[in-house]
Amino acid sequence: MSRKLGAAALAGVLALAAGGCGGVGGGDDAGGTATSGTLSTMGFGLSDEIATSRVDAFKRDHPDVDLKITEGAFDEQQFLSAVASGNPPDLVYMDRKLIGTYATRGSIQPLTDCLDEQGIDMGQYRQAARDQVTLDGTVYGIPEFSQVRVLYLNEGLLKQAGMTADEVNLADWSGLPRLNAKLAKVPGGKLTRIGIDPKIPEFLPMWAKANGADLISPDGRTAKLDDPKVVEALSTGLKLIQDQGGFGRFKSFRDTFDFFGAQNPLTKNQIVAWPMEEWFLNQAAKNSPKAELAVKPFVDRQGKPLTMSSGQAWVITKGAKNPDAACAFVKQMTATDTWFAAAKARADARKAAGQPFTGVWTGNLAADRKIFDELYRPTGNKRFDDAVETVRKVQDIAFAMPASPAGAEFDKAWYDAVNRVLAGQAQPAEALARAQQEATAALDKAVK
Repeated sequence: MSRKLGAAALAGVLALAAGGCGGVGGGDDAGGTATSGTLSTMGFGLSDEIATSRVDAFKRDHPDVDLKITEGAFDEQQFLSAVASGNPPDLVYMDRKLIGTYATRGSIQPLTDCLDEQGIDMGQYRQAARDQVTLDGTVYGIPEFSQVRVLYLNEGLLKQAGMTADEVNLADWSGLPRLNAKLAKVPGGKLTRIGIDPKIPEFLPMWAKANGADLISPDGRTAKLDDPKVVEALSTGLKLIQDQGGFGRFKSFRDTFDFFGAQNPLTKNQIVAWPMEEWFLNQAAKNSPKAELAVKPFVDRQGKPLTMSSGQAWVITKGAKNPDAACAFVKQMTATDTWFAAAKARADARKAAGQPFTGVWTGNLAADRKIFDELYRPTGNKRFDDAVETVRKVQDIAFAMPASPAGAEFDKAWYDAVNRVLAGQAQPAEALARAQQEATAALDKAVK
């Protein structure tokens, strides 16, 4: 994602911020109704039956709405330019962690009126997801999927090392380098098999949480990047990568992985242990159902299960021409019955292909309960059935990075710090101290 903000785009966004914050839902005066007019989106794609079945449901129930879906990933520069020009899409599908920044800048609308007029109950969504779309008590987004992290293990490779999945103990940080050395293959300094992938920078917040630290305060206003426990978490992940040839070789090797195909790193025996989002379970069930996969919870240093939640959300832009139809769309896309129908479409597709169905995890707690109570059935493959149970359990204990008025800037500060460390340009304490200063300046500016 581009992190550079064009001056013209930012100026336009800030100008919009001064225009008021009444929220979504103004009837015909707002430029349309929930049952007619053109409705445009950005950042969303019709990549599978989960997407297409829900969109089809909206089209069926709102035949007078001309839905225009511009497929492709969210592009920050394009989004800000569209808002500044006064011609934004009505809806944008974006990472929940960005919502606080765009709410503060005035580029997205509060959904207070939308929730009231459409009768959307925010209590149906998972707490971690709600927290990320709510800034200063105001809701700015409607959560979609709920992605949590679990520990994936190649049990076949563990057996070759004379180990079982139960012997992989991520709680023992002092023992991780020894475990890593036992599992990795680095002949002559060339990495041919990853032992433990700490998945940093992405998962630094989870490693820090495992060490008893948060990167930012619960209210999203105070950076804590220079906490010694955060430094220790980064140092621990760095050591694992350095012992596998250094980040350059490590990344080059990992970049060859195809997590979405039959030749994924699990089947090619390219990695032994790695934390990752739960979506890989769905891909493994589809592409490599006979692989020796074991799934365990990620744990803190006391051995207690721990996971981090993330995901996308729908937001309505400032200047949206059809906010009422936009509100009706997000309600239907994230409603319990819509999710259930989408999950059934996937289950049917998997059954027809002779592949196991491992469920669908959403930001809607009520939808998940219905999916797993009424639709999901154990596959008969113990590995996948146990994995599904693991994911279900950790969904309920997940934490999320809180909404922040400078969420995008804060995210950039610590990402840049970790990347400097991985590139050998700075030591962890030095890099995080600099990130602390950068993040604090951004937060102070945003609050003012």
